[in-house]
Amino acid sequence: MKFDFKADVLPHFLAISSFYLIVVLYFSPIVFEGKMIFQTDILQWEGSAKEILDHRESTGEQALWTNRMFGGMPAYLIHLDPKGDITNFLIKVFTFGLPHPISALFFGMVSMYLLLICFKVRPYIAIIGAWAFALNTFNFLSLEAGHNAKIWAIGIVPLLLAGVHLAFSGKKLLGIVMTAFAVLLQLKFNHLQITYYTLLLVIVYGLGQLVLAYQQKKLPDFAKITAMLLLAAVIGAMGHAARLSSVLEYGTYSIRGERNLPLDEHNDTGLDKEYAFNWSNGKLETFTLLIPNYFGGASQGEVPKNSASEKALRSNGVDNAQVNQFLNGAPTYWGDQPFTGGPIYGGAVMIFLFILAIIFSPPLYRNVFLSMVVLTLMLSWGKNLAWFNYAIFDYLPGYNKFRAVSMALGMTLFVIPLFGAIGLENVVDRIGKKESLKPFLIGTGISLGLILVGIVFASWAGYQSSAGNPGYPDWLMEALKSDRKSLLRTDALRSAIFILIPAILLGMVYLNKLKINFALLGIGLVLIIDLWGVNSRYLDTDSFIDNPSEQHFAATPADNKISADKGYFRVLNIQNPFNDARTSYRFNSIGGYHGAKMSRYGDLIDHILLPEINGFVKKAQEGNFDYKSIQRLNMLNTKYLLAGRAENAVFLNPEANGPAWFPENIAKTSSNEEEIETLAKINTKETATYNAQDNGNQSIITGSGTINLENYAPDALSYKAVVEKAGLVVFSEIYYPKGWKAFIDGEETPILRVDYLLRGLVLPEGEHTVEMRFEPSSYYKTKALSITFQYLIILFLFVGITLTAKDSMDHE
Repeated sequence: MKFDFKADVLPHFLAISSFYLIVVLYFSPIVFEGKMIFQTDILQWEGSAKEILDHRESTGEQALWTNRMFGGMPAYLIHLDPKGDITNFLIKVFTFGLPHPISALFFGMVSMYLLLICFKVRPYIAIIGAWAFALNTFNFLSLEAGHNAKIWAIGIVPLLLAGVHLAFSGKKLLGIVMTAFAVLLQLKFNHLQITYYTLLLVIVYGLGQLVLAYQQKKLPDFAKITAMLLLAAVIGAMGHAARLSSVLEYGTYSIRGERNLPLDEHNDTGLDKEYAFNWSNGKLETFTLLIPNYFGGASQGEVPKNSASEKALRSNGVDNAQVNQFLNGAPTYWGDQPFTGGPIYGGAVMIFLFILAIIFSPPLYRNVFLSMVVLTLMLSWGKNLAWFNYAIFDYLPGYNKFRAVSMALGMTLFVIPLFGAIGLENVVDRIGKKESLKPFLIGTGISLGLILVGIVFASWAGYQSSAGNPGYPDWLMEALKSDRKSLLRTDALRSAIFILIPAILLGMVYLNKLKINFALLGIGLVLIIDLWGVNSRYLDTDSFIDNPSEQHFAATPADNKISADKGYFRVLNIQNPFNDARTSYRFNSIGGYHGAKMSRYGDLIDHILLPEINGFVKKAQEGNFDYKSIQRLNMLNTKYLLAGRAENAVFLNPEANGPAWFPENIAKTSSNEEEIETLAKINTKETATYNAQDNGNQSIITGSGTINLENYAPDALSYKAVVEKAGLVVFSEIYYPKGWKAFIDGEETPILRVDYLLRGLVLPEGEHTVEMRFEPSSYYKTKALSITFQYLIILFLFVGITLTAKDSMDHE
C-alpha cells in the first residue's frame, strides 16, 4: 500500500487541530487563566454531592447514601466514582487534557467528524459538519446552565451512530466494538433521557436499513447485524451494571416511578403530565433554528439604545435608573416556555445546507434523516402537539420518566449538521453538472423564503406570548412588541446574509470562478462567524469568573451559627427549600435539588410540608413561632430553620424529635391515602402511623426507653438503646427498602416503614447496639462485573481497530 501523507494523514490532523483550537480560543479564560463558568446546576450538584465527596476524601470509600438531600436519598443518583472505573481516564486521553466540561465540545466534534467520514463525506466537509454540531447554541446555553452531562451524552451520539452505520456498511467487527464503546461512554454520564432519544434515532436509522435490506433481499443479514448490535449495546451497558441496576431499582420508588397516591390522570406511573411538559417548545419557535432572535432571545434580554421601549419609558416620565434597568433585562422572549436562557439556533448556514441535502441526497438518507428531524421536532413541541405527545407519554414504555421535552432539540441539532454535511457532499459531487444548477438555485430560494414565511407568521402571532405580560401598561406593551419585531427582523436579515454568502461561494464554483476547497474554507469560516456571534450573546468573556464555588458557598454568619452545633440534625431553608442545594453543602437538609427525589418524600412535600411551612411562616411573621405546629418537620429532626444569611435569620426549633424516639401510640392504617391523612393530624413524637399490610402484616406494640445516636457516616449509623419495655422505635431516617439493613447486637432484623416514609424497628428489652448500614445488593453484586466489562470493551475496541486496519491494508 502506498502511503500518502497529504491524503491519508493531513486532513485528519487539520480536523483534530481545528477542533482543539476552536475550543481553546473560545474558552481561553478557562484554559489559560483557570477561570470557570458560573453554572447554576453544577453549583447545585456540588452542594448535593459535598458529603459524598468529603467522605471519599477522608475514607477513600464511595458513600452510596447521603443525608444532605431531601432527608436522605441514594448517593449514586448524585455522584458515583467507584474504584477501578477507567472511563474518566479514557475521557482525559481522548480529549488531550482539555478541562471539563468544555472537553465535551471537542469530543463531540471528533465524534461527528468520524461519523461523517463513515458516511464517505470528504474530510473538509466533515470538518464543517463537526463545527456546526458542537457550536450550536443548544450546547452553549446548556454549558451556561451547567447541563454538562447532557452535552457529553449528546456529543457521543455521533460515535454510536458511526458504529451502527459501519456494521451495516460491511465493517461489522469495527462497527460492533465501536457501538459497545459508545454505549459505555454515553451511559457514563447517566443522562438517560438523551440515551432514550438516541435509541429512538437508532430505531429510525434501523428502519431505513430494514427497508433497504427488504429491497435488496438481505433480510437475514439485517437480522444478524441487528442482533450483534443489540449484543454490543448490552456489553456496553454492562460496563456500568452496578450503577444502572441500582438506578433502575430506585426508579420504582422515585417520582418517576409508581405513584403511592392516586391522581386524576390516565397513567399511574411516571411523572405528572403538567410537570413533564412544562418546557415545551412552541411550533413557531422552531424558526429559532434559522433566526436566533425569532422569539426575542432569552427571557431577559438587552434591547438597544433609542429603542421603542426606551422612548416610551422616557416619554412617560420613568427615571433614568429604571429605564436602564429595564433595557438591560427586558422581557424580550415571547415564546411558550416558562423561561429560557436563549434560542436554540442551528446556524443559518447549516439550515441552508440541510435544505440542499433534502434536494440532492439519495432517497434512503433523505427519508431517514428527515424522519429523525420531524420526530425530534414533534417531541420538542410537547403539550403544543398534545394529541401526539400525550399519547406516547401514556403508551411508549419509559417515556413518562422524562421531563423538559424541549431537550429533544439537542437531537434535532445532531441530525441537521449531519445531513447538511452529507448534502454539501452531494452538491459538490454534482457541481460540474449543469442540470444540478437549477435545484441548487431552488434550494437557495427555499432557504431565503423560509425567512420571509417566518416573518409573516410572527406578525400574525402579534409578538406577544399567550400568557401576556401582566402588570405592563398598554403603552409599554406596544413598545415592547415593537422592539421584539425589530429584534426578529434584524436577525432575519442577518440569517439571509449568512445564507447568501455560501450560496454565492458555491455559485462561483458552478461558474468556475472559484476552486471548491476555497469555497469550502469560506463556508466554514462563515459558519463559525455566524455561530460564534450568536453564542457570544449568552456566553462571553464576562461569563468566566474565578472560582464560582468559593463565592457561592462562602460561609455566611447564619452558616457559622448552625455549624457551631456538632450534633445530628436537619436544616430547613425556608427560602425556596425544594429547589436549592446550597444548604446541603454544609448541613443535612430537608430540601435540595434533584429531578428524581423519592416518591414518598414528594408526596410529603406536596400534601403536608408545603402547607405546614407556609402556615408556620405566616404565624412567625405575626410574632408567633409555633414549633409544635410543624410536626412533620419535627419528625424529620429539623432542629434549625433558616430564613436568610444573617445570624439572626437562624431559628432553633426546640420541638425537633431528635434522631430516634419511642412513640406512645400507634395509629394503624390500611392504605397510603389513610396514612398520609393520619400523619397530617398527629403529634409525631407521641404517635406513629403504621400500615401492617406494607410491613408483611407484622404486628407491633409501643415500647419505652432511651436511644441515642453514637456514630454517623452517610451510609452507616450506630445507636445505643436502653429499652425498658420492648416495642417500636422510630428513626428520623428515610425508609428505602432496597439496601438499608438493620442489626440489633449484630443480628439482622427487618426495618419497618412508619410515619409514611420513616424507618422503624421493634427493639427487645435491655441494652442494645443498633446499627443501620446501606448495602444495596444490586450495586455490590455487579460492581466487579462493571469494571471487568469496561476493560473487555477497551480490549475488543483495540482488536477491532487492529484487524480492520490490517484487512484494509490487505485489500489495497
